[in-house]
Amino acid sequence: MDEKSQAFFDGKRRAYFPPERNFLNAHLMVFHHLPNTEETRSFLKAFRFPRFVAKATGLMKLGRGVAYQVECAEIKQLHQLLAKHFYAVLSAQDRQGYRPHVTIQNKVSPETARLLFDALNSNFESFNVGIEAIQVFSYLGGPWQHEFDVDLI
Repeated sequence: MDEKSQAFFDGKRRAYFPPERNFLNAHLMVFHHLPNTEETRSFLKAFRFPRFVAKATGLMKLGRGVAYQVECAEIKQLHQLLAKHFYAVLSAQDRQGYRPHVTIQNKVSPETARLLFDALNSNFESFNVGIEAIQVFSYLGGPWQHEFDVDLI
């Protein structure tokens, strides 16, 4: 994300995400899991896609959390291109419909999530989110390890 958007979402995540579970900066997830193989790394490092501007269009209820909904044609196109390439190895979760979002709260009670959703939704105004790179992480059973970035062109 562009610097301004990253700072905004990181601030919300620090404020509302349970600190004992907050191992990552705010992010717009493309896939939950891809195989940690040389083929995956090589493909992603060679992947080219233009930078683009998306729009945060509203808030999403996650049941036990809250996220900002992010929309634009380019994010869906990027997801479709990658999903087509990796389809055979995608998890069932990643084969479901793609709903781009930035999670700022998760793993809280439904009541806590509802209160935050209502508070943030009461004065929400859409805003632009610049998308500049794909960050690749490995899950280490709790914390995550940053592997590399794929800068968009």
